[in-house]
Amino acid sequence: MAVSNHKDTGKIPEPTLRRLPWYLSNVKLLKEQGCTYVSSTQLARGTGIDASQIAKDLSYVKLAGRTRVGYEIDTMVGVLEEFLWPKETHRAFLFGVGSLGAALLQDSGLKHYGLEIVGAFDVRSDVVGTSINSIPVFDLSELHERMRGSGVTIGVLTVPIGVAQDVTDLMVANGIKGVWNFTPFRIRVPEEIVVQNTSLYAHLAVMFNRMNV
Repeated sequence: MAVSNHKDTGKIPEPTLRRLPWYLSNVKLLKEQGCTYVSSTQLARGTGIDASQIAKDLSYVKLAGRTRVGYEIDTMVGVLEEFLWPKETHRAFLFGVGSLGAALLQDSGLKHYGLEIVGAFDVRSDVVGTSINSIPVFDLSELHERMRGSGVTIGVLTVPIGVAQDVTDLMVANGIKGVWNFTPFRIRVPEEIVVQNTSLYAHLAVMFNRMNV
């Protein structure tokens, strides 16, 4: 089985990148059940994704199954984990300590996947100066000072939509290179800034629509 020793995410379609974690979760479950090989047909049953699409997706990370045997699970887990989750930890600041922001600060599992939130920012006096899960909450006006020497490159955006663009502009001006946007507002950023939109409300609307509610 061929194994990729480097990343080249620029050539991988975004839908494929979204599906790869599904394959990883599925094969890790099979590994726990004692399986050593898995076919694309088995993965199709476990994920609901067409077997030919799975084979194509896995080819992007240089994974190829053996005829009548399938993919070696240990190798597959190793390749996908190395590809998806960085060995180094990326440091981040969170902006907007409302209910969603506070919940993300409580999620210690993010560090397992390579993201460590080391500080949060808000403008409300009742949360500034407090800490959540040992993560301090600062006033937004302190951002420039706190960025210095912090090693932070990612901003997690959970502010109200009315200030989403203003806060994004402030983040970018202070050196943030990637924005994980949890607001339903499509922020505008310079071309070199990476944005990942994860709107819970938009996904909820899609589910409702598909359910014909």
